Amino acid sequence: MGKKVAVIGAGLTGLTTAFYLKKKGVSFQVFEQANHVGGVIQTVEKDGFIYENGPSTGVLGQPEAADLIEELGDACELEIADEDAKNRWIWKGDRWHALPSGLGGGISTPLFSWHDKIRILGEPFRKPGTDPNESLAHLVRRRMGESFLKYAVDPFILGIYSGDPEKLVVKYALPKLYNLEQKYGSFIGGSMKKAKEPKTDWDKKATRQVFSMNGGLKSLIQALELKIGSENIRLKSTGLTVSKDGEKFIVADGSGFKEPFDEVISTVGGHALRKLFPFLPEQQLQKIEAMTYAKVVQVSVGFNKWEGIPIKAFGGLVPFHEKRDVLGVLFLSSFLKNRAPEGGALLSTFLGGVRRPGMVDLPDDKIKKLVEKELKFMMQLTKWEPDLLVINRYQHAIPQYSFESADRLAAIDELENTHKGLILGGNIRDGIGMADRMKQGRGLSERVG
Repeated sequence: MGKKVAVIGAGLTGLTTAFYLKKKGVSFQVFEQANHVGGVIQTVEKDGFIYENGPSTGVLGQPEAADLIEELGDACELEIADEDAKNRWIWKGDRWHALPSGLGGGISTPLFSWHDKIRILGEPFRKPGTDPNESLAHLVRRRMGESFLKYAVDPFILGIYSGDPEKLVVKYALPKLYNLEQKYGSFIGGSMKKAKEPKTDWDKKATRQVFSMNGGLKSLIQALELKIGSENIRLKSTGLTVSKDGEKFIVADGSGFKEPFDEVISTVGGHALRKLFPFLPEQQLQKIEAMTYAKVVQVSVGFNKWEGIPIKAFGGLVPFHEKRDVLGVLFLSSFLKNRAPEGGALLSTFLGGVRRPGMVDLPDDKIKKLVEKELKFMMQLTKWEPDLLVINRYQHAIPQYSFESADRLAAIDELENTHKGLILGGNIRDGIGMADRMKQGRGLSERVG
């Protein structure tokens, strides 16, 4: 095509972008400041456990995700979660309760008040909202009631965003939910109507199944790296900056590398744009930087022999209303193969989030004590002798699509229109899940040319 493209960032978005650029025959170079590809997606095998430093699973919620994995072929093997992953638990009071999946369970569960159980019958008849910046909390109260917000939606948001439903804007944070109300007028009625609509073969690829890869998510990253070619990826690009010289973008790093490119695709977080693109104007940068990131602590805990309650479920989420020290726990060995020794268990516990950001700054010994206290009580462990315990902290774990989202997206569009050849991707737009990242990466590659 005669163009030379720089891709900034070798996380999942950047690698997906590069994969499709190579398929198109575009000349490109990927730049990554770390000494490895994959960003926070890093699988570790240790003492019979396979755990993730970063996201533990993905959901096949976009056809593009399934299609990419298919295109990678034998380079990696998709692992679909066991049926146990369909079971989700919510903490209330002093025990776990199954999140109901049908009408009968919804009526019998102690999670929701009788007032809201009765009120939900009228949900299909309530008018759609008219505020495009309506918060998720306001929407749920309006359509379903306070107890549904506290014991269904709030823990769901903690599991996805580690966020606050009072601050997340539905249109941007959960666009499918927003469109369900706007198009069909109802969550319940809309879900039923949507399920009956005919789907194309492409749409059917989005199965909504929980997935990992055989051997961990690193297999996906390694497959992408193999297909892209390591010669096209420049690691340890510290001090990376992009400047303008006429219609060219000059990419330089601290090692002395300096080359012109026709187009630049950024996949970095909003907090990194200022140093990367010093020529971008303050007004637009401030609007992008206004997006906050949840700070999260992830603690992987493994047991060679599990002596707690049976954990045949995806995991348990803890509503903020319950005032506990953990956001939730994933039971990874319950639905993924070979994650723990036979008869053992691998759990991934999360602390912090938007409403408790200070947790990320606690010392290791304090975090260990909190996790011990919570897991012993919640999982009914009579003793605490884990065979694996690994702490990871993320200062910029998950972006929050809040009330500044419209201004942020407008600023991104303005920058791209002003600087032709500059493409701004990454988690500052288009969703946060692994499938969203793969979809965006493919879309970014299609904008080149």
